[in-house]
Amino acid sequence: MSLHQDAELKKAVLELPQKEKDKLLVRLISKDKMLMKQLHFQLLENEYDLEERIDKLRKQLAQLFDIGTNQIANTPHHSNFIALNKLVKQASGLVNEHEKVTKDKTSEAEFRFYILQRVIGDYERLFDSSYQSAAHKLHKYITGRIKHAIGKYDKLHEDFQFDYREDFQNALHAFGNTTLKSYISEQRIELDLN
Repeated sequence: MSLHQDAELKKAVLELPQKEKDKLLVRLISKDKMLMKQLHFQLLENEYDLEERIDKLRKQLAQLFDIGTNQIANTPHHSNFIALNKLVKQASGLVNEHEKVTKDKTSEAEFRFYILQRVIGDYERLFDSSYQSAAHKLHKYITGRIKHAIGKYDKLHEDFQFDYREDFQNALHAFGNTTLKSYISEQRIELDLN
């Protein structure tokens, strides 16, 4: 049950002395790590810190994919499909956390495009036709990432869309020239960007 559903409890909490409310608030915040990160960013950081966060995540993603290219071969084997799926999920998780903390849509879109570019650039053979279930899972997951990235692109200001358009189009067209074409058409994803 949430506090909003229990009017009596909500009223009682609001009537607590300020000192007790502050103690409760601090205790509750300390139990939610994401909330702590969000509050730290909102209350204690500025635009320079945001740039630092963006640079740090940019390097982190590049390093993650650089390590991945040394560990995951660009050959259509079961273990490579699984490993690439894990790698993309890990990278997407880093971007998700960044977006939840900073609410910065532009850098989020940039990172989502980067992931797609690295996936198709480094692992194009993993998107050849395959009957392996691991390949199907990877292709389906990447199609979802493409659809998600297009949604993020569409919400960007037109100036930022212009900045990212060429790289994003190239990645999307590269995916459209693979077996993902059927997955993309199933999802009714439009590959041509304005």
